[in-house]
Parts: sequence; structure tokens; C-alpha cells
Amino acid sequence: MGAKRIRRGRVATSLLVALVLLALGASDLRAHALAPSLLELRELPGQRAAVRWKQPAQQPPGTRLWPLLPESCVPEDEGEWLREGTGVVHAYTVACEGPLRGLEVGVDGLASSPTSVLLRVESLDGETLRQVLNAKRPSLKIPKRQTQREVAVGYAELGFDHILSGFDHLLFVLALIILVPTRRALLWTITAFTVGHSITLALAALGWIAVPQAPIEAVIAFSIFVLAVEIVRREEGRATLIERSPWLVAGSFGLLHGLGFAGALAEVGLPKSEIPLSLFSFNLGIEAGQLTFVTGILLGWGLFRKLPVAVPAGAVVVPAYAIGVLGAYWFFERSWQVVAAGFR
Repeated sequence: MGAKRIRRGRVATSLLVALVLLALGASDLRAHALAPSLLELRELPGQRAAVRWKQPAQQPPGTRLWPLLPESCVPEDEGEWLREGTGVVHAYTVACEGPLRGLEVGVDGLASSPTSVLLRVESLDGETLRQVLNAKRPSLKIPKRQTQREVAVGYAELGFDHILSGFDHLLFVLALIILVPTRRALLWTITAFTVGHSITLALAALGWIAVPQAPIEAVIAFSIFVLAVEIVRREEGRATLIERSPWLVAGSFGLLHGLGFAGALAEVGLPKSEIPLSLFSFNLGIEAGQLTFVTGILLGWGLFRKLPVAVPAGAVVVPAYAIGVLGAYWFFERSWQVVAAGFR
């Protein structure tokens, strides 16, 4: 009886979360619809600055963001619009009355937006400031010098925001929760996934391995589809790969997901003087976001177990199909992008 209640709780909670993530992703049907934008300011000689404003080509509905620069910085020209990967870039120059330090910059529309913006400011002396702007902090007064604590907090926020806005990574973790039968086994499985993506994230961020991002994103989508198929196979009574080696499967796929995380980190870069700290903080933020998600699922599961609600037998395939459909869509969409890019 207890096992049945646990299964019902897991099915109902997983179904609810899968449908919520599916609904969020369906607004654009992209895994990173809430991916961060990038605002880059680079000081030039003669009290000028180069501005680079990059946004994902696909934006969440109702989202319109625009840089807010100090009144003392006036655009010199309209600049140019460029397509860069999956984003659109507006590059132009401004003439300022003095250095950028001490001035306030921000993003219009960010206070009411679910996404975030990566701010990068490079001064003439080569020092680079990196900070995450979001609804709680839509603007920032550029400090004279960024402390180690500010670097750590900024990169931790970046990692946290990235994992919780990455529907593909969340669906993969949700599929693991559905598949792994006990909490002890789930702990080791999630740990293996964490170790896997931490290894490749570090290797890629440090430049020791280089893999094209587009194919990696396609394979990540395929990994979600594979886990959805594993759920259905298990419900049909057939032996599954993850039942035999859950840690090996999670760790192997974690290596792929780490390369995907590295792509987000590459957008903002690592400060040369703080590489170990920023890399550690970014990964810590990812783990904090992942732990928040898993904890929320398990709490919902525990609460549902206390309710006198009956879930039909075999209902676990419903979240499996929801996860599998979205994973398959992302796989074909991303694969087509890879093929289309090859013909350009």
C-alpha cells in the first residue's frame, strides 16, 4: 500500500511539473526561452565606448528590453544589427563625458521581465566587471573595482538563473526523478549527473576542450527523449538501461549537459584574474538551482501522498510522453539548425 501511494504521489507531482514546463516551453518551444541577454560596454580612447547589446532571437511573449545608458553617453551613430548564433546583436559607439566608473547603467523593461541580463564592462586599463541584472536589480552603478565577493555572487546568480530557465535540463532531471525508484538511489544518480556536468563544464570553460555548441544542444535534447522512452519501457515491464546502471547513465549524460552549461558561460566569459573563483561560483549556482528544483519536486510528492486522491494505473506514461514529445521536438529543431548552418 505504501509503495502504491509513493508511486501515485510521484506520478501526480511529475505530471504537474511536466505539464507546467511543457506550457512554459510551448510559448516558444525552445529550451532556453528565458536565456539571458548580454550588455557589453568597452571603453575606447577619447572618452568613447563601444556598446554591444545581444538578445536571443526568440524572446518570451511581452518581453521588450533595451539598454539604459547614462545621459552623459550619447550615441555617435545608429550602429549595425548582426545575427550571431541564436542571438541578435546591436553594436554601436557612444561618446561620454568621462570614464564609465561611477556611472549607472541598466536595462529598460527588465524590472517586469522573467529573464536576466549579463552586464560586462571593460575599462581602458583592461579590468573587466561582470554582473547579473534581473527584475530585482535592473540597474547597477559601475564600481571602481569589483571585489572577489561580488565576482562570486554574480557568477553564482548566473548559474542559478541559467539552470532554472533551462527547460531541457529541468526536464532531464525530472525524468531521472521519475525513473529512479528510491531516494537513496536518486541521491547517487543526481550526484553522478552533477559530477559529469561539472567535469566537462570546467574543461570547456578553461579551453581544454572545444566542441561546437549547436550539435551538443541537439544531443542534450536527444538525452531527454531517451529517458522518456526508458520510463515507458519500464512501465511495460521491460528491463531498462537506467535500472541496471543509473549512475553510469546519469553521469554519461551529465558530461553532455556540462558542455551545454559551458556555452552559457562562454557568453559572458571568465575574468582572467578570478577564473577558479568564477568557475566554481557558476557551477555552485547551477547546483543550487538544481537542488531547488529537486527539493520542490520531492516536497510536492510528499504533500500529494497525504491526499486521498487516486491516480489511474499506468498514468506515469503521461508525463513521460509530455517529456518525450518536447525532447523530440527540440532534437529535430536543433538538428535542422546544424544542417542548415552547414549549407550557409
